[in-house]
Amino acid sequence: MAEVIRMPKMSDTMEEGVIASWLVKEGDEVKSGDILAEVETDKATMELESYEDGVLLHIGVKEKDAVPVDGVIAVIGKKGEDISSLLKDIDSTGSPGKPAEPSVETPSNGTADATVEEIDTSDVKASVITMPKMSDTMTEGTISSWLKKEGDEVKSGDILAEVETDKATMELEAYEDGTLLYIGVKDGDSIEVDGIIAIIGEKGADYEKLLKANKAKSSSETAPVAVEQPTVQEEISASSRSRVPTAGANENGATPVSVDNGRIKISPLARKMAQDKGYDISQIQGTGDHGRIIKRDVEQFTPSAQPAPAVASVSGETTAPVALPQVVGEESFEEVSVSQMRKTIAKRLSESKFTAPHFYVTMEINMDKAVEARKSINEVAPVKISFNDIVIKAVAAALRLHPKVNASWLGDKIRYNKHIHVGVAVAVDEGLLVPVVRFADNKSLSHISSEVKQLAEKAHSKKLQPNEWEGNTFTVSNLGMFGVEEFTAIINPPDACILAVGGIKQAPIVKDGQFVPGNLMKVTLSCDHRVVDGALGAAFLKTLKGILEDPVRILI
Repeated sequence: MAEVIRMPKMSDTMEEGVIASWLVKEGDEVKSGDILAEVETDKATMELESYEDGVLLHIGVKEKDAVPVDGVIAVIGKKGEDISSLLKDIDSTGSPGKPAEPSVETPSNGTADATVEEIDTSDVKASVITMPKMSDTMTEGTISSWLKKEGDEVKSGDILAEVETDKATMELEAYEDGTLLYIGVKDGDSIEVDGIIAIIGEKGADYEKLLKANKAKSSSETAPVAVEQPTVQEEISASSRSRVPTAGANENGATPVSVDNGRIKISPLARKMAQDKGYDISQIQGTGDHGRIIKRDVEQFTPSAQPAPAVASVSGETTAPVALPQVVGEESFEEVSVSQMRKTIAKRLSESKFTAPHFYVTMEINMDKAVEARKSINEVAPVKISFNDIVIKAVAAALRLHPKVNASWLGDKIRYNKHIHVGVAVAVDEGLLVPVVRFADNKSLSHISSEVKQLAEKAHSKKLQPNEWEGNTFTVSNLGMFGVEEFTAIINPPDACILAVGGIKQAPIVKDGQFVPGNLMKVTLSCDHRVVDGALGAAFLKTLKGILEDPVRILI
């Protein structure tokens, strides 16, 4: 009988895997233990073994495609075995490994239970004003203040309100002449992009019909319908977008610049583009409503050579202003698919940052004796000892004296670990890995140094095994080698703390009442306040400071 091969969970944080390459093809004979494919997880590229003898009858995932954990990736069975019914079952669930999406049942007569009555709004002489998308990342806007009130007469170009977006506070202009019949959003309230914020039209127009049409459209989106029909909202949007050409256009279709009470009518986007390009907006002809300058006008505008106006100097003489060259550039970008590692980093650290209440404790440590000790140790050590190795050993010694820092938050209980496994953050091309030095408190500096080097090499070559990146009880992140003096780190779950280590720099220190040169290093402890309180975090750092300032204490 054919056996389904599913994507295994190869790490504690893995949610999906990518088939890096298939090492066999459909029709090949395979035996238990044969390598079927290489799978890229969030932390490493690992081999997928076969646990069955037989023939590879079906491959369900192409190379470079992702599949969730427990998703179907292949079928192994006897040569010539009919697996059509099995494949049909797989296909009926959508993509491999995903449950079938619930279907919406329609009544036996083939129509929806509730039909949406089409509301005719053609007789309503009014237009809907919706929340415009004022930036590329904007999803909603907040009405900071209304400058008009219901019943006021407005003209095209008048400022209706000030809108606070995700990037700035901008003006909302009217594009129609008429009466402000309806305001749908109060001062200080927010509404999503394309949501109705106002209606402008003839005085006495039945604007409520427009609101009912919009409400009917919204309800129809959630109700199942058998036949797709034009939505009422599309009619509303079309009527609000339609414009009557303005009289007085020149031969090129451009209207003279429209000035109202000394104010040139120009859209916010066009104004910004003109400012960026250094254009004088009074020279740009607008083709928008009533001569309003819009984006297209700025893009098509060619500055004419104008004599530079004279500028009066302090002495009273006139001097010509400095002519700045026009800089022309081309915007470009590249989009790259997110790797499995980066997806997991984003997910786990976001959960940590927004779930665990972080607080930070920073201390400055005098590393003079540590510098001397390292120099002396490296004269006899079988491997070169780094300052990071000394920090790891000192952290392990400090955790032994403060076991409540060596803990994890489990929701309804706190786990206090009696073993000390120190995670060491390692930067790789695609992100960050945290291999683990197990029982770091029981290992010598030479042992720690050799192990960290081996783990770092495996991390860079994607050869780390699950037992080498799981089980950390505390994490150390060191950016000192990059010249970073001080930073804060996000807690690496399931730890309660992470130590951010800066670089050692020479600075004046006070010793016996005199300034002398010293080697200073700053460390910052990020703590999960659900587990570790401020006093406990400070006590741990104080102990760590004492050990590093007198490294012989590591031996105690």
